[in-house]
Amino acid sequence: MQLIQQTPDLSAYLAADEAIDHHHALVRETAARLAEGVADSYEYAWAAFEFVRDTIPHSQDSGDLRVTWRASDVLEQRTGICYAKAHALAALLRAEDIPTALCYQKLDVVHGLVAVRFNGAWHRQDPRGNKPGVDAQFSLAGERLAFTPDPASGESDFSCLHAAPHPAVLGVLKAAHDRPQLWRTLPTAL
Repeated sequence: MQLIQQTPDLSAYLAADEAIDHHHALVRETAARLAEGVADSYEYAWAAFEFVRDTIPHSQDSGDLRVTWRASDVLEQRTGICYAKAHALAALLRAEDIPTALCYQKLDVVHGLVAVRFNGAWHRQDPRGNKPGVDAQFSLAGERLAFTPDPASGESDFSCLHAAPHPAVLGVLKAAHDRPQLWRTLPTAL
């Protein structure tokens, strides 16, 4: 699949916004801790991916009722759904000047993930969190995502690389009082 930048300006994929608040002290502290002892930006990106995937439970899997959407809140509260975890990973990567985009898949609902730019190309990564039947891995040599869309079931990948969270995603996250309410309002299209 050909990934298409929403904007040609690569600096947009390094910017902070209200959800990807990589200037927040907690994001900076976490990024600095993850950067200790890594040899290069690739090792840092891998470490940040595994940190978000493995130490921040997906709230549906853990049963956590809280809804987070801002990267700093995801890191502080240690919970989030796929979109929130993607925001946290994007913030950690952008904090270390690694261009990072938000991207989405159409499953039964819209699923969120990220793409990182290395060696002149974008590579999608899915920090959702592993569980039985889900084995997402950090890879630049081929996608190892949590889910593979089934076109026969109407599922698909969106090719657009967003510099900021899609408004449909951010809107439902910000409006939800708890995860059950969020689950009832997840977008099914962008």
